[in-house]
Amino acid sequence: MHFHGHDVHVLAQGYGNYDPATARLNLVNPQLVNTVPVPLGGWAVIRFRANNPAGVFIVENGPTPETSIIPPPQDLPKC
Repeated sequence: MHFHGHDVHVLAQGYGNYDPATARLNLVNPQLVNTVPVPLGGWAVIRFRANNPAGVFIVENGPTPETSIIPPPQDLPKC
């Protein structure tokens, strides 16, 4: 797993289904990485600060439904 423009702290990793009752989170000195190898059939608990506004893709609507952007919902709040 990779977050562009962010480093993440790995708090825990494991196999099978994540169980918050048994997962031991490392909140003292978690590893800081930019890529987290999540095991096949496993899970990872990460923490990161979302402080890097990513670039925005400008897309022009295409001629077909597959290449067009659907309109936003009527009740979508404005910024």
